[in-house]
Amino acid sequence: MIAAGRLMLPNGTDAVRLADAWLRIENDRIAEVGEGPPPVEPDLGGPTSYVLPGFVDAHCHLPQFDAIGADGMELLDWLAAVIFPAETRWQDATYARDMADRVASRLLTAGTTACACFATVHAEATQAAIETLAARGLRAHVGHVLMDRHAPRALTPPIAAQVESSRQLRPAGRAEVSVAPRFAISCTPELLAAAGELAAKTGRLVQTHLSENRAEVALARELFPGRSYTQVYDDFGLLSERAVLAHGVWLDDDERSLLAERGAIVAHCPTANAFLMSGDADVRTMRAAGVRVALGSDIAGGPIVSMPRVARHMLETSKRLHGRDGVIPPERLWRQITAGNADALGWPRTSRLEPGAEADLLIIEPDACERLARDRWPNELGYLLHAWQDRWIRRVVVAGRVQP
Repeated sequence: MIAAGRLMLPNGTDAVRLADAWLRIENDRIAEVGEGPPPVEPDLGGPTSYVLPGFVDAHCHLPQFDAIGADGMELLDWLAAVIFPAETRWQDATYARDMADRVASRLLTAGTTACACFATVHAEATQAAIETLAARGLRAHVGHVLMDRHAPRALTPPIAAQVESSRQLRPAGRAEVSVAPRFAISCTPELLAAAGELAAKTGRLVQTHLSENRAEVALARELFPGRSYTQVYDDFGLLSERAVLAHGVWLDDDERSLLAERGAIVAHCPTANAFLMSGDADVRTMRAAGVRVALGSDIAGGPIVSMPRVARHMLETSKRLHGRDGVIPPERLWRQITAGNADALGWPRTSRLEPGAEADLLIIEPDACERLARDRWPNELGYLLHAWQDRWIRRVVVAGRVQP
């Protein structure tokens, strides 16, 4: 199968570029990429099309997609009033499977072909979500949520049962299992220790939350006196190159240094930080300290599924904090939501248009008036980012298969 048009190709290690080019897909991989006219009539795309890598969302919550838009609350009140009831519904594994299938459709419609996501404490529902995302072809880390305090009784089963259930979960297709202590304040030291041991024994990715909200940070200090929020995770073996910690809004210099030393990843969630009034995470300062950064929608704290739009909010947050010094070039933002996020999640052959990569790609067609104006765009990548509309997506290819 041949796809052709304006291809978004790698440009060094931290950017992309556009070129008139083509690629050939064999089975689930990109077999060949060439610049210039395609060797034969393409099966996908054409002169007015763009071919992009599939988008990667580094942090979202599958059971929360129906809870988007519950406004006016900060994090802890929002969890109690909106999110814990939504997650309790996943005690019905059939409901969870059906919802995971709806969420897969929503992600693919927005061009997201890979994600790191949370399920719930319910092991049967988590296994159903893993199998459902795999059946739809998505690449995913699916977290079995662990928590045993500061949540309803229905969401805090005994530690031994949680850990054993989590241990027994199995990957399917391109969907993997991750260890997901929700955050330190919902886990006793005993559960955090068990989570760290499970991660060490299985090699699974760790997903959790860190320093999102001032009240949350204060509660963490109360529950773990004498330790910073970040140190708590380090104490229990949960801070490593295989750890993705969402938010990082209220980190101090010592915490950033510790994150950098351990190689851990902060999943920046600018739309959620704004919606829940948590504050602005300073990505520029994180990166200057050597912290690895990914980008997530954080549905449902974040109300936006579309990763190009989330990337625009990342830019706007950076400019709000740093003015002109905070401008992030569009070629870096496009890489962030494709190969950049994939690399952070341990997927070095995902979401990039190069030989040997998994064939996850999008065929997009900007509207007619925009195509006619293309020669006048001062910055083609910038225009595509800032004018982005999900309706431009004409075809989604996942693991070499064109989605219906």
